[in-house]
Amino acid sequence: MSFPRFAFNNIRRNARAYFAYFLSSAIMVMIFFCYAVFSYHPDVQSIEMGGRTATAMQVASYIVYIFAFFFVLYSISVFLKSRNREFGILTILGARAGQINRLIFLENMLIGLFAIIVGLASGLLLSKLFLLLSTKIIGVDNLPFYWPVKAAGITIVAFFLLFLAISLFTLLFIRKNNVLELLKGSSKPKKEPKVSALLSLLGIALLAAGYLALNLKTISSPSIIIAAVTGIAGTYFFYSQLSVLLTRLIKRNRRLTWKGTNLLWISEMSYKLKDNSRILFLITVVTALASMSSALVLGVDQSNRDSFKSNPFAFTYTVFKNPPGEPDVAPIRKELESQGVQYRQLKVTMLSESMLFGDRYLVVNIVSASQYRSIAELLHWEGLPELTDHDAVMTYSKNTEGLSRYKVGESIKIGSEPAAAAFEIKKVVQSDQVVTGSPALVAVNDEVFSRLNQDNRWLIYWYYVPEWNKHLPGTRSPESIAGNNLEKWQRSLANGGGEGVSAYLSARANLYLETKQGTSLFTFIGVFVALIFSLSSASFLYFKLHSELEEAGRMYYALSKIGLGVREMRTAASRQIAILFFVPIIISAVQTLVVVRPILEEMDITRVVVPVLLTFAGFLAAQIVFFLIVRTKYVHSLKKIMV
Repeated sequence: MSFPRFAFNNIRRNARAYFAYFLSSAIMVMIFFCYAVFSYHPDVQSIEMGGRTATAMQVASYIVYIFAFFFVLYSISVFLKSRNREFGILTILGARAGQINRLIFLENMLIGLFAIIVGLASGLLLSKLFLLLSTKIIGVDNLPFYWPVKAAGITIVAFFLLFLAISLFTLLFIRKNNVLELLKGSSKPKKEPKVSALLSLLGIALLAAGYLALNLKTISSPSIIIAAVTGIAGTYFFYSQLSVLLTRLIKRNRRLTWKGTNLLWISEMSYKLKDNSRILFLITVVTALASMSSALVLGVDQSNRDSFKSNPFAFTYTVFKNPPGEPDVAPIRKELESQGVQYRQLKVTMLSESMLFGDRYLVVNIVSASQYRSIAELLHWEGLPELTDHDAVMTYSKNTEGLSRYKVGESIKIGSEPAAAAFEIKKVVQSDQVVTGSPALVAVNDEVFSRLNQDNRWLIYWYYVPEWNKHLPGTRSPESIAGNNLEKWQRSLANGGGEGVSAYLSARANLYLETKQGTSLFTFIGVFVALIFSLSSASFLYFKLHSELEEAGRMYYALSKIGLGVREMRTAASRQIAILFFVPIIISAVQTLVVVRPILEEMDITRVVVPVLLTFAGFLAAQIVFFLIVRTKYVHSLKKIMV
């Protein structure tokens, strides 16, 4: 039998141990290839957002590639540690160190080549579906299928070099132990895990520092970096020190520990948590990063929906300089009439002034009482009472925090000192709609409005289309088509000089779709990256459990001889596996909520809990599936060992 044949048979006979690693590697190759198919599509640059999408796909493929390197490196190192006895037997039979190195190298390269072949074949079968889904979800024009020769070549070269480098690098992991140590393998008795009180306190301090860094008054780049560094370091000490300490504290509770089979799995958990601290730490960090990214995207997407729904006007045409005559808005009316929809035009003169808000000034928009009544009538707001020279009405969105503290009868100052004007709040109106970009809209008496600062005035044309307020727009909806046409008109007007008029057209649908396309792109990419993270984390744990299967089998075999039944074994093993699978998910969910909440609030996104819970639910569902699969295989293997 040739040496390559010997390596191939070794893989085939250990297919159960290699399968999860092989499957994860093949999926990484497949997803990398699918991203490359999109990135190097010949028509991608001709579609809207094509260049930006291709760049994002390339970045995602780099992330997959980097993660694949560390995944393969760690997986192989775990395998090598679990095969010490096999290497010892080969040494006794006369195998030289160079031959063992060659065996390991050939095994790694064979698995890598099989993963590349399967990954490319799967990616080629799914490439048409991938192109269809990506363009559908992102909201760009469909891309036809093509033969991705360049994408396949890049994938083959990239992953061949990756497996080659890993295969050469892993030779450094082979410990030059003597034959007796190799034959002992994992049968050597383990020492009780040690815990350092100082390192445990350091872990608590680092986690607290990370929390405090993100709960300052203002979030900055340095505070985010500090929170990331301290949070990651604190997470490592949590698994390596605090988790073992907590297990010891649980063991002191005799009522809990000595109940049923609790003594069996609780006693084992301190060893398993200590032995698997690095892998649990890695899974937690990777899952937390993926969860944070997903929660941020979901939060921005939800905020984008809320912004669209709270804006009642399809188009806003703002004229910043007073034109010599009436601004030409005929193209806007003509476009709306061509779409065959009923609309109303509202012309409002508005000015901006600063208002003292606590210890700082906010810029608010001010309108006259008569114009406010026109807005209120159109949007079905509450009526406006008669206002004297010192009265004002404040209207703000329900999403604006802090302004709710202003009550009827309180005094506000508008303008900068010493020329600030004091007004008494006659009425406070909360609305689901946001008509200006400022926190509040203040209405004052018409005569008072005419005396206020003339330099900060501008003219606004609002276009209210009831039919377009019933649903969110699509890329082919009449509102988005009209918005695209009017934006082209605005660009041509700006290029032509605009006769001294400084104006800006805001199309509600275009703003919504631009943000939606960006979030959809990151969501689409994030789903596949998160799939790799979840599958790889399950593979990590499967590798560790499989490498410890022989040791666990000896323990359960001995216990079965003195009366331990299959049901008790299944309960104890299931609880241990559940802790290893779900503790990282719970810890990452808590970290995600702690980190994402202040960042989203800094972005004026108030709905934080729902995006985090949705992200957590997705990872939890995937982890439950992986847990059931791994638990079934693990328990089945132990069941065959017991008496």
